[in-house]
Amino acid sequence: MPRSTGTFLERLEAGPVICDGGFVFALEKRGYVEAGPWTPEAVVEHPQAVQQLHKEFLRAGSDVCQAFTFYASEDKLNNRGHGAGKHGVYAINEAACKIVRECTEPEGALVAGGVSQTPTYLTATDKEEVKDEVKKQLKVFKEQKVDLMIAEYYEHVEEAEWHVEAIKEYMPGTPICASLAINDESDVHGVPTGECGVRLVRAGADVVGVNCHFDPFRCIEAVKKMRDAVQAAGLKAHFMVQPLGFWTPDASVQGFIDLPEFPFGLEPRILTRWDMARYAREAYDAGIRFIGGCCGFEPYHIRAVSEELSEERGGYLPFNCVYWGKCLEKHTKPWVRARSNKHYWETLNPGTGRPFSASLSKPDQWGITAGHELVKQHQTSTTQQELIEGNEFKQKLHRHEVPC
Repeated sequence: MPRSTGTFLERLEAGPVICDGGFVFALEKRGYVEAGPWTPEAVVEHPQAVQQLHKEFLRAGSDVCQAFTFYASEDKLNNRGHGAGKHGVYAINEAACKIVRECTEPEGALVAGGVSQTPTYLTATDKEEVKDEVKKQLKVFKEQKVDLMIAEYYEHVEEAEWHVEAIKEYMPGTPICASLAINDESDVHGVPTGECGVRLVRAGADVVGVNCHFDPFRCIEAVKKMRDAVQAAGLKAHFMVQPLGFWTPDASVQGFIDLPEFPFGLEPRILTRWDMARYAREAYDAGIRFIGGCCGFEPYHIRAVSEELSEERGGYLPFNCVYWGKCLEKHTKPWVRARSNKHYWETLNPGTGRPFSASLSKPDQWGITAGHELVKQHQTSTTQQELIEGNEFKQKLHRHEVPC
């Protein structure tokens, strides 16, 4: 069966639409993205790597592929001595759009442009300055006629509102998805999660939800809060979720970046494809129709999501489905063939192979965000004095000399 057809919003009305997974983590592990800045200059420096990942997500069943423009605002490309700014916002976004369009058109999939939080908001919190940073990125998306825009990865609903407003002003008529990197309680400034959803819809978003920072099941709970609040306010919207591919039951308000394993020790937390099948089913049952993944989501995770929701997508299946392990019937070993059924994989409690590994960690919980001196951003490299001040603050936290 082919993919569904029509515009993005028409496809959402017809059934679930599957997005892709996380690019910065996947490409960092492959050696094409620098950890820390997490910016997308790979579209210019290593376009073949970006193209290959798009193709893998499409093969896994993605209906929408997002141009790899995460963190591509001018202030971020030049932040703290980072050199990606040499390419320029326009060149990076243009290359990203052309790469993804070449991949999606033969498959009948849609292209999403993307914007995300900016260092300017953390430093200045001036609305017009922030919107100017966004509009620098939108020029290419408008020229390239993307099918939709995704405004994602905001810890503060206020900044997300400003970004949605900027998109509506610069790209009228383009469907807008807006998602926050928050939990089911509030954003990092304390605005309740349900209220965040309402504010995004009123700002002009067609689809609202949560992405990144937390595992699929915590993200679903957050989107439920938005769903209930939006409906209670008498507003109409679709809902989306693009969570981490890592378990985060122990993460605090700022999610997995507070975990001591972030970013280089997270692999023991990766969800299995069977976890992802459950995630897809629970998201769909919660009324969420735009379903995908963020950091840690590899193509095989999206394949599990796509396979689980095949019936709801008109019978469409990705390549090389595993059918709950039925392919193992061809294995040479009888004890492996005995695992070729849904019950086995649904009830498996996987071991980690780490006899002394803790199941949970203690998050850092520094409790600081926009407005705090340590969070202010600049174009020059991080100084030794800043590192010293950060370590001194950490020591004060450990001595309980500052509130968490």
